[in-house]
Amino acid sequence: MKPLETCTVGIIGLGMMGGAFATALRTKEVMGAGGRILACDLDEESLGAAKNDGSIDEGFTAPELMLGQCDLVLLCINPSALLHFMEKWMSAFRPGALITDIAGIKSSIVAAMERTLREDLDFIPGHPMAGSEKAGYAHANRCNFHGKNYILTPLKRNKPENLAFLKDMIRRMGFSRITETTAEDHDRKIAFTSQLSHVIAAALIDCEPDQEITRFGGGSFEDLTRIAMLNVPMWTELFLENQQELVQRISQFQGSLDKLKGFIAEGSREALEENLRLVRERRGAMR
Repeated sequence: MKPLETCTVGIIGLGMMGGAFATALRTKEVMGAGGRILACDLDEESLGAAKNDGSIDEGFTAPELMLGQCDLVLLCINPSALLHFMEKWMSAFRPGALITDIAGIKSSIVAAMERTLREDLDFIPGHPMAGSEKAGYAHANRCNFHGKNYILTPLKRNKPENLAFLKDMIRRMGFSRITETTAEDHDRKIAFTSQLSHVIAAALIDCEPDQEITRFGGGSFEDLTRIAMLNVPMWTELFLENQQELVQRISQFQGSLDKLKGFIAEGSREALEENLRLVRERRGAMR
């Protein structure tokens, strides 16, 4: 790959995350005024806003008009849309292009790319652990990458120089910790840290019909349920795509919840204090 500052980068899907990537790439620490940033989306209003903001140089509604120009392509779309896109537009990519994604599920994507990816293309699956409960390009500025985690699940065929290029770009955008793992390990752990958290937030809202209960909130409820304002189609897809791992994580959580419920119901002060002390120590040890 040539230097990032001289690359043409294409973004497929200019929603909140696609917009956040465009904005981050345009900063002086990443690409500055060098290179070109293109975006493809069906929403012409978002494309126009991004061009007016200076986040992108040009917008497209037809992928075939953009892909042939791009050295690097960022797929900022849902997993099923990503697989459909790659199947439909595989022939349109520029020879030698580097491709990455941001999808929150990896096993199905890695399996498909191992089978079908063109020999001259390099696809490095990725997952930025950043986002917002808001959707759309208008909310791109709510997504802050600084200090956040980034997960990569490389394919066996990935070129070392392309992996190094991508890591450098990720760090320049502000991410502080990059983890390489397998697709299976990603899906198992993301079921806990991300998907289960959204399930719990949804369940908290679902179990209480009183819409005025927020008058009694002091921050804890608000922090726990912010992510219940989720992108419904996307999270439905992620939950079902990772069904087996997520169901196991829900059962794991239910076991801990039942244990705490038992301590409280039985009035077991010592057992409850010991459990809470261990929980506090374990959380403190997490990095």
